[in-house]
Amino acid sequence: MSDRQRRVLITGCSTGIGRETAVHLARNGWSVIATARKPETLSDLAVAGCETLALDVTDESSMRSAVDAAIEGGPLYGLVNNAGYSQSGAIESVELDSVRRQFETNVFGLIRMSQLVLPGMREAGAGRIVNISSMGGRLTFPGGGIYHATKYAVEAISDALRFEVQGFGIKVVCIEPGLIRTEFGNAAMGSIAEGTGSGGPYDEFNAHVASATQGVYEEGPLAKLSAGPDAVAKKIETALTSKRPRPRYRVTPSAHLAIAQRRLVSDRVWDAMMRTQFPIPGKREG
Repeated sequence: MSDRQRRVLITGCSTGIGRETAVHLARNGWSVIATARKPETLSDLAVAGCETLALDVTDESSMRSAVDAAIEGGPLYGLVNNAGYSQSGAIESVELDSVRRQFETNVFGLIRMSQLVLPGMREAGAGRIVNISSMGGRLTFPGGGIYHATKYAVEAISDALRFEVQGFGIKVVCIEPGLIRTEFGNAAMGSIAEGTGSGGPYDEFNAHVASATQGVYEEGPLAKLSAGPDAVAKKIETALTSKRPRPRYRVTPSAHLAIAQRRLVSDRVWDAMMRTQFPIPGKREG
């Protein structure tokens, strides 16, 4: 069986990177199981040749059912842990339930999906787990601490898991996108209103974070260094097909630039750079 005939399950296919990856892989001959919390959003992917399943990565029974249904059609070769979103806002202002939801989706769901598919991959003696991280797993912007924490966790989990399963013929790869032209930015803006309180000392700061997020995706200088979700889809296919995949693949010029820049400067210099872009909560002029 060739790589392109193998079965791969992708989480979070209702929009953006997940949807584009499902279409791209199906077009190139892969047997794709596209999943989302709301399966009705996947009707066009079914037309494109994908199997579609309901899957909520925050629900144990949903995850078990989806994996059981997927393997009925044959063993899974690949898992793409793509489901995720960004909870923005100053850390003190983010409601704890919103923090929990962020980790349930971005981290715990990724861990549990990996646990559920690994027995079959070990039995087959082959498999790929591709975890969608972010350049935000290698650096931190003010107002994004909760989201960054989840992506730092994805990086650490991927490093440990890569070592632990290599002896079974399974490879683990991290994908680190920079700015991608999807609805991600708008969702991050909305998360501030939904996940934080109002009337507090961080209102002005949170409003600036929301505005800056929209600006960087639409008109800021980094927007010129962005790419479409197809760029990530192509890199995911590379991670699935390469005989010796890299542990990490960065996607977009913005990711290469930002990660390299962060590596080269000290914490104090990075903080100084951030002060030119974000207001300092609580600081009074004069």
